[in-house]
Amino acid sequence: MKHGGDLTQAMAEFGGAADEWLDLSTGINPWPYPIRKLPDSAWQRLPARADEQALLAAARATYRVPEGAGIVAAGGTQALIQLLPRLAKDGAVAVVGPTYNEHSAAWGDAGHAIAAIGDLAELPAHATHAVIVNPNNPDGRIVDPHRLAEIAAVLQRRGGWLVVDEAFADVEAGISAIASCGRLPIVVLRSFGKFYGLAGVRLGFAISTPDIANSIRTLLGPWAVSGPALHVGTKALKDAPWAMQTRIQLAAQAIKLDGILQDAGFAVIGGTSLYRLVRHREALAVHRKLAQKRIWCRSFDWSNELLRFGLPEDAKALDRLAAALAP
Repeated sequence: MKHGGDLTQAMAEFGGAADEWLDLSTGINPWPYPIRKLPDSAWQRLPARADEQALLAAARATYRVPEGAGIVAAGGTQALIQLLPRLAKDGAVAVVGPTYNEHSAAWGDAGHAIAAIGDLAELPAHATHAVIVNPNNPDGRIVDPHRLAEIAAVLQRRGGWLVVDEAFADVEAGISAIASCGRLPIVVLRSFGKFYGLAGVRLGFAISTPDIANSIRTLLGPWAVSGPALHVGTKALKDAPWAMQTRIQLAAQAIKLDGILQDAGFAVIGGTSLYRLVRHREALAVHRKLAQKRIWCRSFDWSNELLRFGLPEDAKALDRLAAALAP
């Protein structure tokens, strides 16, 4: 599977309509932020500069962006992942993995040589840039922000960037590299859709030095974010009580998922409270068994023993998974 969240492959191979499937292939919050009726103007007119500024102000406050850093909104972090390599200085990029495969694909497509590494300690001398997902997808590995700043300082001397994809950082306190964005060549990517459960809104942010942010903004051009996304994003980002309660709810549900997976013989080896990475010596057979019962989880091209499970949304979904995994 190249990506989770698309049942097209599952239905083509195993049948069934979309509403028959329990989709656990993503790391998206199953309890989305509630969307109220939007003003007609959000749909009918071009996005206003004032609405964009309101969104950026909300994001600055929520993500604790320092005054000396720049922030840009885009139509999802995937758009930013594909854009950054085309703005970056020529040179090799070290990608810490295994991880989200679109990073290597985007840098390679832009003509950069790729150095696959397992840890930042392996940063090669010839690398101008580096990319790390923090927490990592799929194993949830976390690198301390002080360590990230040290690596960024090394890359600064080489004229390069450190790209930190924090798509799942909303559920992990104290790990963000954003505090260093104003003084070091760090580009932090923050995804709105995963934690807020609204992936279809297509909203993401790049936080970096002002000059990098301005370059990104120029290449994106005007109206990079839709009017509805501006309104929904601003309201959700300002709702701190919802975010606090959601973190508690996600952590509790992840513990319940762990119990079901462990009872079925899986070893839980990583993840975040939005997804769990598990090991099983017959993982691919289990994946197929679940698919035959209309349950879709994430498998990996590079391992026959690993699966990733997103959170079931309620007790009924948990029970369905447990029953499907039973001998």
